[in-house]
Amino acid sequence: MRVRSWLAICSTTHDSTIPFSKTEPSPSSRPKLGGSDTSSSSDFPSTSTSETSSISLQSNLSLQTLPSLPSLQKLSPLDALDLSVSHLCFTTLTPRRPSLPITCLAVYRDLLYAASGHEINIYDRTACTHLESFSARDAGSVKAVSFSDGKVLTSHQDSKIRAWQLTTATNRHKLLTVLPTVTDRLRRFVLPKNYVTIRRHKKRLWIEHADAVTGIAVNNGLIYSVSWDKSLKIWRETDLRCVESVKAHEDAVNAVAVSNDGTVYTGSADRRIRVWAKPFGEKRHVLVATLEKHKSAVNALALNDDGSVLFSGACDRSILVWEREDSANHMAVTGALRGHGKAILCLINVGDMLLSGSADRTVRMWQRGRWEF
Repeated sequence: MRVRSWLAICSTTHDSTIPFSKTEPSPSSRPKLGGSDTSSSSDFPSTSTSETSSISLQSNLSLQTLPSLPSLQKLSPLDALDLSVSHLCFTTLTPRRPSLPITCLAVYRDLLYAASGHEINIYDRTACTHLESFSARDAGSVKAVSFSDGKVLTSHQDSKIRAWQLTTATNRHKLLTVLPTVTDRLRRFVLPKNYVTIRRHKKRLWIEHADAVTGIAVNNGLIYSVSWDKSLKIWRETDLRCVESVKAHEDAVNAVAVSNDGTVYTGSADRRIRVWAKPFGEKRHVLVATLEKHKSAVNALALNDDGSVLFSGACDRSILVWEREDSANHMAVTGALRGHGKAILCLINVGDMLLSGSADRTVRMWQRGRWEF
């Protein structure tokens, strides 16, 4: 029989051992989860720009940390064996501003991008060496990094998306444009129907985000962005024009992930993950499922290569693993990965490896293990 499990193979803190015991530990012997998950004040939506939010991300982080589902290892038959798995840290990557949490991770070819504050640090994944740093100082903290046709896309606290040109030979970055582009604005600003009310006596073009842009994903010629303004926006990759806007959640949207078949996953401070798809022949995306298991704000999402496994990170310090199941509503939870000391802020899947960044200022690397009896 083959059993699959996720094991932490690297963290930036220390080596440890996870015991697999024959019996479930008593409640009194389990470690208590206490304290609160906090981050820099710039990482949370302000009440002045999100007046209608029912549960802000900041309020979720200020709550006492809640326990999540049992670790995936405890759900497998391996708990009947006396085995142990070591957490081996083979390197530590420290940004130039180590006092700030790592808010975003992204991989492009052999480069690892790690955002901290308004700065993005670039590392050689093979040599684990720092190559360059770049930033948009007046844009606020960096929320997400993605890649589109040789360009680097970054989303920021100032509600904008920036496109950078990467020079492969030197690994240098040059700012190309800001989304929405000037051309896109000029096409729409005249007609009143292109404006939406974001709060009392305040309107904006529907192509504009009204609050921090927290997530970006690129798939099949489209760019997907989500924001604390509760919306999901879709942009055309060729000319960077916004082609669709959807009210995705009842509270701030913190993360987005898109599978190869175009299925869109959005995670929110309302503790829900919503699944979106565009029916054949339709022009707009529609809601197809809502996934509810987290007990606090969902901050990060990632998909495996074929889209059959979804990872979601939240303020409860755990990463839930969702897998496709015909009997469930689109996906079902198969376990949880725990090890971070504070809120999960970012996730990225590379092959059979999952990387997670946290407000505890560490990056952990998880790998799916396989055993045969």
